[in-house]
Amino acid sequence: MRHESSAWRQPETQTADTTIRPTTTVDLVVPVYNEEASLAASIETLLAVEPSRGTEVTIIIADNASTDKTPIIAATLAAEHPNVEYVRLEQKGRGRALSRVWQSSTADIVAYTDVDLATDIRVLEPMVEVIRSGLADVAIASRLQPGLEIERGIRREIISRCYNRLLKLSLGVGFSDAQCGFKAMSQRAARELLPQVEDNEWFFDTELLARAEWAGYRIHEFGTDWIDDPDSSVDVVSTAWKDIKGIVRLRRGGRVPASTEPPAPNTGAQILHFIDVGLISTVLYATIYLFSSQVVSAAAANVIALLLSTVANTALNRSHTFGVRSPHRRLTSQLKGLAAFGLCLAFTSAGLAVAESFTGAWASLGTLAVLTVANLAATVVRFALMRTWVFARRTRQEASA
Repeated sequence: MRHESSAWRQPETQTADTTIRPTTTVDLVVPVYNEEASLAASIETLLAVEPSRGTEVTIIIADNASTDKTPIIAATLAAEHPNVEYVRLEQKGRGRALSRVWQSSTADIVAYTDVDLATDIRVLEPMVEVIRSGLADVAIASRLQPGLEIERGIRREIISRCYNRLLKLSLGVGFSDAQCGFKAMSQRAARELLPQVEDNEWFFDTELLARAEWAGYRIHEFGTDWIDDPDSSVDVVSTAWKDIKGIVRLRRGGRVPASTEPPAPNTGAQILHFIDVGLISTVLYATIYLFSSQVVSAAAANVIALLLSTVANTALNRSHTFGVRSPHRRLTSQLKGLAAFGLCLAFTSAGLAVAESFTGAWASLGTLAVLTVANLAATVVRFALMRTWVFARRTRQEASA
């Protein structure tokens, strides 16, 4: 899907800059279904945008089995412009069209925009640059960041914000806007992620981004102004219901394929994050112990405080220290984390045995101090266990082998 000449390329001129950067090729897909009224104008608008130097963009019209004059218009545009291509699919589904075209692409970067151009097309340039520079693997436009000019009805606004909050709670993702119709990704990310995506319709975007984040790909968001298309044929309620079913499927979908597990984060950063979590867990342990020791024995209070703080510690370390975003295998992680609970129980039980000799008004605080020291001592061993066992991961090369 490449062309030797392109209206999107800057003319070759003499420049004092002796650094020659290889041309970055971009396939910009425009999925359409019965868009005879707006297709030509939208493509002409895209063609009028000058890309940055060193970037070659090919516009690919992906027709989802249109029944109006869209195929004729698209074929005409492709014939008139050397950097416009037309692909016909005999089945509907925006996700199907994007997956099909992206997987067959040989471009360095694949992207797409909705045909209504509700998102400012100028955001394509920084998207390409952040991926080309290696700072991100996926770039998306977001309508939900503060300070943007967004024109759409209150109903769509509420549904969109509620949906993205639901994604954060249910799938553990961090991106803010899953459904904005403007995204780009590197060819490597596309080749690895697209075969895993099952949805062929509107949930395609969400599933692709979730799997990208779970696999450790870096997602960069660009806030962009956005104007709602009043003539949009998308059934918001029906689409939202399908999205909810998609979320349930992803939640039940089992583990992320080993070949896409993210690489282990920097050890130094892990240690600092682990210390943060350890301090929080220690304070939580001490608070629970002080309150529960007023109603149960010291030994029982120790078990209760240690169990609850261990569950919290495992959950926080999973996301904060070891960067595991996927909602899958949380129970497995907790079960393995209970091994650390047993280890800490042994440490703190020994501390209790020492504290039995304490008497007087300060006995309770002395006991707490001993248990706190024992808990901190077990932290070092717990970190080693979590790194090498609880949250151990294979490298991509090992998984492929």
